[in-house]
Amino acid sequence: MRKRVYAHLDVIYGDAAGDLVEPVVDAMRYTGEVNEPAPYQNYWDETDCWMITYATSVEKGSEPGLKTLQTFCDRYLADTVNGLHILPFYPYSSDDGFAVIDYLAVNEAAGSWDDIRSIAGRYRLMADLVINHCSSQSAWFQNFISRKNPGKDYFKETTPDEDLSMVVRPRSTPLRTEVETNDGKRWVWCTFGPDQVDLDFANPEVLLRFIEIIRFYLENGVRVLRLDAVAFLWKEPGTTSLHDQRTHEIIKLLRTLIDFYDPAVMLITETNVPNRDNLTYFGNSNEAHAIYNFSLPPLLINTLLTGDCRHLKTWMMSMPPARGGTTYFNFIASHDGIGMRPVDGLLSEGERSRLLETLTGFGGKISLRTGPDGAAHPYEVNISLFDALAGTEDGPDEFQVERFVCAHAIMLALEGIPGIYIHSLLGTTNDYEGLARTGRYRSINRHAWQWDKLVALLDDPDSMQTVILARLRKLIQLRREQQAFHPNAVQFTMQLGLQIFGIWRQSTDRRQDVFSISNVTREPQTVELANINLASTDEWWDLLS
Repeated sequence: MRKRVYAHLDVIYGDAAGDLVEPVVDAMRYTGEVNEPAPYQNYWDETDCWMITYATSVEKGSEPGLKTLQTFCDRYLADTVNGLHILPFYPYSSDDGFAVIDYLAVNEAAGSWDDIRSIAGRYRLMADLVINHCSSQSAWFQNFISRKNPGKDYFKETTPDEDLSMVVRPRSTPLRTEVETNDGKRWVWCTFGPDQVDLDFANPEVLLRFIEIIRFYLENGVRVLRLDAVAFLWKEPGTTSLHDQRTHEIIKLLRTLIDFYDPAVMLITETNVPNRDNLTYFGNSNEAHAIYNFSLPPLLINTLLTGDCRHLKTWMMSMPPARGGTTYFNFIASHDGIGMRPVDGLLSEGERSRLLETLTGFGGKISLRTGPDGAAHPYEVNISLFDALAGTEDGPDEFQVERFVCAHAIMLALEGIPGIYIHSLLGTTNDYEGLARTGRYRSINRHAWQWDKLVALLDDPDSMQTVILARLRKLIQLRREQQAFHPNAVQFTMQLGLQIFGIWRQSTDRRQDVFSISNVTREPQTVELANINLASTDEWWDLLS
């Protein structure tokens, strides 16, 4: 193990690598015998499905959010999802959790580490490692201002005249933030805004602190680590500061350390970038176990708004099968907006413009980023998925529910592990009150349900929440029963025209085939059985009827 750790550190820190091996290994605090992990193992199967949620997405008076969340999941989802991605539950100062003040604490509204461990005892728990930046109110940054340790040298600094014109980032706020410290003015690098100050991994102490944080999370039941915004980790003036070789090497190092701790623990990278760049985070099966399929949400939504699946099919056919020990994380909605960068090169400018126009017509709000050219570009559309599928390019229609269910049927059939946002399971609409209250576009899709109101709706068999939850639960439960839906089972894209999207999945033992065929239009379509490879000697069932 130490040889592998040294090899990673040599790429990252050069001549200092030799002195860092033992501190890095010690930070993981291995106990007992440390064994070489078996390569290319899949620690997942067709029964895996995660729900993405905040700790406080459902509120019950003064009860800690995590307790309410577990009650909700146990009551309504115990036979449906086996994993929970709980978005940052630490004390924070902004961005609904992604400006972390204290990585080792649970925020008061969410609950306690006891609550986290309780959930982890029932569900496979994914937690965010917000590794690129932390809050300007954190103890580390306050020490930076006071010029004392720990923190004095933890943050990426720049100067007013340093050329940062090539830097790629997802925001339109200034990249530099001026700070008055005890020894004068300094300028810090803020990829996401002035309250989220970028950490400097050129200082090995920062890496060591995060390895210690990882070990703490693992001790408290976390089994999947989501590396938030990791593509921006290593900054270098005069470059894009995106996808740096040392960023990839840090991920490889973390993978090595975690594999030797428990090979069943997963790393998943959150890299909201063009598809070709996103794929690089698999490495050579030695970086992320899973990557977010960021191109899926905008392409699938575009397919259902246009009634034309050509771009979705083209993309699907271009996607390489995940190697053993890796997989895709499929989602079509999350706490963030629908990203536009992942369709760079996949949709034309005209198609992107029509997609944006349609979604804004359904209530969406467009967030911008500043490109290297200094111009503002659409970064994401903030909208609830249910409202995003309210109609087509021609406007709203009566097929909103069917279109919404169709989107999930397609997503659940794809190669990879599915993740479903809590507000998709509940058919939540745009939260205009939340948007008005915070002034932040992302609040439109971050509604907090009140327990009594939600339970009353779920007790009503005719409510939209009951209808949506029942139909999505049925899809998920069917998926969990089919070996052909193993995340690494074979997948073929079928050629059934522009109005029908079809994929063929085959179980790893070749004993089961499932054809997922979806009409992406609002008109009836005909599929010739001769165009589907149904073996005449076998029996076939319609799983959805």
